[in-house]
Amino acid sequence: MDLQSINYVIDTFFTIFTMTLIIFMVPGFAMLEAGLVRTKNVSTVLMVNTMIYAVASLAFLLIGYYLAFGDFSSETMSKWAAFLFQMAFVGKVINIMSGGVSERAKIIPLAVFTVIIGALIYPTVVNWSWGKDMLEGTILDITMYDLAGSTVIHSTGGWALLAAILVIGARRGRYPKEGGIRVIPASNIPLVTLGAFLLWIGWFGFNGGSVGTISSKEAANTVALTILNTNTAGLSGAIIVAILMYLMYKKFDITMILNGALGGLVAITAGPDLYNIYTPILIGAIGGVLVVFGVSFFDKLRLDDPVGALSVHLLNGIWGTIAVGIFASNGEDITLFGQIKGVIIVAIFVFVTSYIILYIINKLIPLRANKDEEMEGLDVDECGLEAYPEFKRAF
Repeated sequence: MDLQSINYVIDTFFTIFTMTLIIFMVPGFAMLEAGLVRTKNVSTVLMVNTMIYAVASLAFLLIGYYLAFGDFSSETMSKWAAFLFQMAFVGKVINIMSGGVSERAKIIPLAVFTVIIGALIYPTVVNWSWGKDMLEGTILDITMYDLAGSTVIHSTGGWALLAAILVIGARRGRYPKEGGIRVIPASNIPLVTLGAFLLWIGWFGFNGGSVGTISSKEAANTVALTILNTNTAGLSGAIIVAILMYLMYKKFDITMILNGALGGLVAITAGPDLYNIYTPILIGAIGGVLVVFGVSFFDKLRLDDPVGALSVHLLNGIWGTIAVGIFASNGEDITLFGQIKGVIIVAIFVFVTSYIILYIINKLIPLRANKDEEMEGLDVDECGLEAYPEFKRAF
């Protein structure tokens, strides 16, 4: 076997392996969200996550991949491995959105939106950023560097979530008429912890696999550096949030600390291959700070997000993309202006498109459960079974 064939096999195996790590993020999102919602909605959350993986992946296979990249083709690895890696990404965009509308969104309209975002909205953003680039040569040409999708994936999901929250509204009772915020505690902290760490592990495939090759000494070093910097940003995000929680409340809130880690991971995703081993400490720390203050900021705006996805994914997707322009600008291919321009173009396209589509879907098939269904819990009406049927709930 010649060297080219050996490299082909190595890169194909590497891509399939990292794709498998990314798929671990499916149960990661499911466990995280199932632990953060009330027990009466757990089965619905699990069903939505299962549906997203199945529906979004098939929509991307049939329509989305061609829109993003054109024909199935690859010279450096199996074209099927290249497709599988890209397919693994698409569901994450919708997971971000679905988690933020948990406990009041119905399954069928979410499935309809999943088809649209998996087949059209997300692939269009990919086309502009990583694919054929229909905007090339125009004033809207996106030149931002975004290795694994701080903007392309995480901000895209975040903007879609913001549109969804504006259409669907907050959970009943979350923001009482007399003012204030009603705390709705997580139902299962062990599941939250398991989900967060499954996501953390999946991120090594998410970012490491995005390097695209490991079949040379230089590529192997880049992959290793990428994974090292990814992990470092997660560590930094968790530590800074732990410190802030203790300084602010004299308590260590594990849900916030885990979201701080995830915020750091989102922030580093745009450029983990570009930094030295110390810069991710700062990027991840700022990501953690954004999570802490983002949660209270969105609550003040009465934007109800049960899992903190706006703070973790939207704010840190923006921050991570801009951070590349600050810390890795080379004056040629990567500029701060180019990074900001990319963030703005994606933001306008995804938010406006998602809002219009969700508004239309909501008129045709109401996105939101009615009052009785929401009070009883979506599990009974949507799934016909409860995750914890022996539990007696006060609300």
